[in-house]
Formats: sequence, C-alpha cells, structure tokens
Amino acid sequence: MRKSKPKKRIILPDPKFNDTLVTQFVNNMMYDGKKSLAYTLFYVALDQVSEKAEKEGKSALEIWKKALENITPSVEVKSRRVGGATFQVPTEIRPERKVSYSMKNLIFFARKRSGKSMAEKLAAEIVAAYNQEGGAFKKKEDMHRMAEANRAFAHFRF
Repeated sequence: MRKSKPKKRIILPDPKFNDTLVTQFVNNMMYDGKKSLAYTLFYVALDQVSEKAEKEGKSALEIWKKALENITPSVEVKSRRVGGATFQVPTEIRPERKVSYSMKNLIFFARKRSGKSMAEKLAAEIVAAYNQEGGAFKKKEDMHRMAEANRAFAHFRF
C-alpha cells in the first residue's frame, strides 16, 4: 500500500456516564457540530427510557446497550463480480463496523419515526430495539436473511 493507515482517533468518555460508547453514539447523532444539543437529546431520551423501564429493574444505560446489542448485525452481503455475474457474497463484519452500523441504524430509524421531538423518537426506538422489534431490528434481520439466502456464494469471499 502506498499510504499508511490513518491513526485511530481517541474518543473521550461522556460527562454523565463516563462511557466512550455514549460519546460515539452522540457523535453519530450530531448535526452541524452541535454536540451539546446531541448530548441533551440523548440524555432526555434515556430519562424517558428509564421511566418506561422502571419495572425491568435495569438502568437506562443498560437498556440502551442491550438494545444496541440486539440490533448489531454479524454478517453482511457485499457485491462481488465474478465472470460477468454479480454475486451477493456474505461476509463477516469487523467489530468496530458492527457497532457503528448498529448506532447509525438506530439513529436513522429513530429519525424516521413519528413523534414530537427527537428525544421521544429515540426513546421509542431504543425501547423497540430492546424488545427486539422496530425498524433497526428488522434491518438486522433482513441482512441476516439475505446472507443466509446467499450462503452458497460464500466461497467467493475476498
């Protein structure tokens, strides 16, 4: 390779939970560099989740992490051209990519939901993902189904 790999940037932990995963999520959610607004939305959403999930006996952060875990895909399909035909080849996903993929899906489907504020929509999507339903969970299931259907082309892996 001509160029060296770019250095991994260090993500600082968030102020409330002291967790780097939260910071990564907020960075994905942020628009136009408005990080304080993104943090506020996230914390309000977690407060709403904790109100809904008091009967579970878990903290809101644990529920959010479990929701992320539920929507994290393990395989994806990549297009591979072999002899004029294009095959959808199932491949495993790198751990960092898995996490960012699940975060981006959670945020995307939260934005698409109907509701008043982004905090409400995000809280609803987190609860749905925790209960293994909602758009983000469906997207993961579809990815896995597609990979399973194209398992015969796994030997084309690159």
